[in-house]
Amino acid sequence: MRQVFLFKLIQILVGLLCLTPWLSPPIALLLGLIIANYISLSPSRKMTTYLLQFSIVGLGFGMNVENALAAGRQGIIFTIMSILGTLAIGYLIGKLFNIEKRTSLLISVGTAICGGSAIAAISPIIKAEEKQISVALGIIFILNSVALFVFPFFGHIFHLSEPQFGLWCAIAIHDTSSVVGAASKYGPVALQIATTVKLARALWIIPAALGTALLFKSTNGKIKVPYFIGFFIIAVAANTYISALVYVSSYIVFFSKAGLTFTLFLIGAGLNRDALKSVGLKPMIQGVILWILISISALIVILKTVA
Repeated sequence: MRQVFLFKLIQILVGLLCLTPWLSPPIALLLGLIIANYISLSPSRKMTTYLLQFSIVGLGFGMNVENALAAGRQGIIFTIMSILGTLAIGYLIGKLFNIEKRTSLLISVGTAICGGSAIAAISPIIKAEEKQISVALGIIFILNSVALFVFPFFGHIFHLSEPQFGLWCAIAIHDTSSVVGAASKYGPVALQIATTVKLARALWIIPAALGTALLFKSTNGKIKVPYFIGFFIIAVAANTYISALVYVSSYIVFFSKAGLTFTLFLIGAGLNRDALKSVGLKPMIQGVILWILISISALIVILKTVA
């Protein structure tokens, strides 16, 4: 009971700090990771998911249609190539290391498309067990945590422009939360490109789920369509064509960024010892190899083709 009260108090304090410039997304994630090692409680996954979705929709009020379409067109070829390549290499690594088939597929899909959301969509279709889902989610969340710190560092090392960095984040970082968190610290243009390309990438959950259903001959699995992407598109259109929103859009974006920072804290708080222990060595090796390959190959292509 005491731990529940303490955890709620910490959440309130961190929530207030998210409204200040003192708590950045990477620091919020790190704070969550530290707290996870001292308090044996995890935040509600449903609450974390909804907060992330609301925050992303809110960020749409800081964008306009023309820029979003330009970013989407720019990222479409990279998206198709990286998704197909990651799934193929993931399959080969799974075979090579003799990793359980469903676990290997979940890791590959999570890396290729959009992390936890893709895993959640594919899991019921292939009738994955709780252990298999936990392993895949654990790997994705661990690598996302690393990416939030590593990507901005290498972005500055390689002198990436904001468009280059935003595209790189959208392709090579798994979860939307970490993509937006990393890009938001790099600059507004990076944030817009990263968010738009990543959400367009998330729509590939649908063909991936249909293809998986055919391969596993499943007729009962339900496909979880990311409906919040539609609300994000509506928000971008409203911000572009409804002039009256100019008076409130900046406030919506501010609170959305604060919500995203708090989401990253909750994700970090969910990575406790039990979550880390559930991850096996071979699946982790698969996840790391896939992540390194997609990160390096995407960076090389972007440096050569994107200004």
